[in-house]
Amino acid sequence: MAVYYDEIPPKLIEWILQQHMFWIATAALQGDGHVNVSPKGTANCFHVESPTRVWYEDLTGSGVETIAHMRQPGNGRITILFNAFEGPPRILRLWGKGTVYEFGTPEYNEYIPPSNRKAGSRAIIVIDVYKVGTSCGFGVPLYKFETQRTMLERWCDQLEGFDRDGEAQSQVQAPPPYSSDQNETNIIDKDPRGIKAWWTLENVASFDGLPALRSAHDSSVSPINTFDKKAPHPSLGQTKSAEKAANGGKAKSGTRETMRLLMAFGLGVMVTAGYVRLAASRAPMSWTR
Repeated sequence: MAVYYDEIPPKLIEWILQQHMFWIATAALQGDGHVNVSPKGTANCFHVESPTRVWYEDLTGSGVETIAHMRQPGNGRITILFNAFEGPPRILRLWGKGTVYEFGTPEYNEYIPPSNRKAGSRAIIVIDVYKVGTSCGFGVPLYKFETQRTMLERWCDQLEGFDRDGEAQSQVQAPPPYSSDQNETNIIDKDPRGIKAWWTLENVASFDGLPALRSAHDSSVSPINTFDKKAPHPSLGQTKSAEKAANGGKAKSGTRETMRLLMAFGLGVMVTAGYVRLAASRAPMSWTR
């Protein structure tokens, strides 16, 4: 049964922060515009500021639909969906209006100082929630969480490294973090291998041609991030090895169980045959003429 709230109850805030991923749904206003759904799964990306305000760190991708839809005049509609993959079933939706703060702006810095920024972070999306809904989630499968992927952050960190190296060589004095003065005097030359060049190529407009990024790609701010290159990072091969080992253990356990069942069945047949013979030997004999 669906239940609706005007704000996020405390018990649901706690549950939200335990989830490993969520989905973002937005749409352009025009009738033939794209409806977009994006999965988000980077650890510690989603934050609850209050029962009626949430925000998440928007990382670099090949598309930029959410930002474009948030900035379309008269739009800003957004729905966030969580569902339980483990434990009791639940679906939770947050309906709201979104605001975009790009990398390189004072507002962005208020939410994400350089010491907390993830590799590839291009904006934050702040959502003012006006409706919350929960439903059963009985049809959602059970899944076991293994770990977060790090491929996106690793790739973005490599791109940002070109920007950092180029800016260090081209500037005598680096600008203050996230300066809002984005004019021709402080826009740097972009390294074509850097993330700002990627943003310029891929993230300034949506599929429908709606404007998206306005200033992050031309920001003079150096893209500092917290990605740890030396820490162990999961690979697909490691995941498959762990899965193979788990399945191997299950297979061995299943084989042992099958042997036990066969032995029990054989013993049962032997006991039954013995009983039949015993009963036959004690039965009275009758003669017919």
